[in-house]
Amino acid sequence: MTWAADAPGLETLSDRDRARLDRLHPLDLPKGARLFQPGDAIQGYAIVLSGRVDVRLTTAAGREILLYSVVPGQSCIQSTLGLMGGDTHYTAEAETTGPTRLVLLPRHDYEALMEDSPAFRDVVFSAFGSRMRSMMELLEKLAFQTVECRLAEHLLRQLPDGETTLRSTQAELASAVGTAREVVSRKLENWAAKGWVTTARGKVTINDPNRLRKIAAAGEDPLL
Repeated sequence: MTWAADAPGLETLSDRDRARLDRLHPLDLPKGARLFQPGDAIQGYAIVLSGRVDVRLTTAAGREILLYSVVPGQSCIQSTLGLMGGDTHYTAEAETTGPTRLVLLPRHDYEALMEDSPAFRDVVFSAFGSRMRSMMELLEKLAFQTVECRLAEHLLRQLPDGETTLRSTQAELASAVGTAREVVSRKLENWAAKGWVTTARGKVTINDPNRLRKIAAAGEDPLL
C-alpha cells in the first residue's frame, strides 16, 4: 500500500523516504476514537491523512480547553515535543472528531528519518513552527480577549460557507473558546434574546453576523 506520495505536507520527501514511510500501514479510526490521554506513553509521530484530531487539556476544576486540532499537513505538538525533548508521557488528550485516517510513525523510525533525511526534518520543523504560532495566538486570546470576543470570532470562523447555522454543542463551544459551558450558555441566551442568534440543541443559527463581527473586532460586547 502506498500513501506517502499523496500525503499533504510530504511532497518534498525523496522516493527513498516515501518508500520507508509506505512500509507503515494507515489506521482507520471512527469518530470519538481516543488516541491518547494524560499519562499515556508517547508512541510516535502521527501523520493525519484525512479527518481531524482534537487535542484538549482538562483543568483541575474539570474544564476542558481545546488546545488545537490536527488536520492533514499539520502536526501534533504534544507528540513532537515529547519526541524532541525525550518526554515519555502525554499531558493532554486527543480524540477524532469524525472518521479519520492516520499513520503512526514509531519513535525509532522518526529518529532515523530525522537523522538521515533533511527533507523530513524540514517537514517536522515547519509543521512544529506553524503549530507553535497557533499556540501563541491561543495564549494571547485567552489572556487579552474577552469571552464574548472569542465566542463571536469562533462562531463566525467555524460557520460553513454559505450557511447560517453551526452545528456544535455548548460544551464544544466552551472548550473551543476556553471557558465554562455555563458561561457560553448565558452569552448565547443573551444574544438570542436580542435576536442576534437562535439556539437549538446542538446548533447555533447566526441571524446578525454583522453584530458578531463588531463584537469579535472590539474584543468585548458593550451592550451586555
